Amino acid sequence: MNYKCPGQDKRNITAQILKCPKCGYSKEIFSDEIKSKCPECGNISYREVLPTCIDWCKYAKDCVGAEVYGVYAQNKGRLKKSRKKG
Repeated sequence: MNYKCPGQDKRNITAQILKCPKCGYSKEIFSDEIKSKCPECGNISYREVLPTCIDWCKYAKDCVGAEVYGVYAQNKGRLKKSRKKG
């Protein structure tokens, strides 16, 4: 039996609208993105991030690749810092 991680299935990506907290511009953001730059004012906005397998799976780095894993970890750290300031 072949098993493929459901987190790697790009057919499950969804879109939502993220409203810029600085200028109010509404922009589309996808479920595989954590942050988005506002095309109107340049502000970086972060969407609410729910825990994913990357947060708890011991194979996550091998599964998604070191580059994706690193970017995810870096952005997640920035999100935590931005929430502490606010």
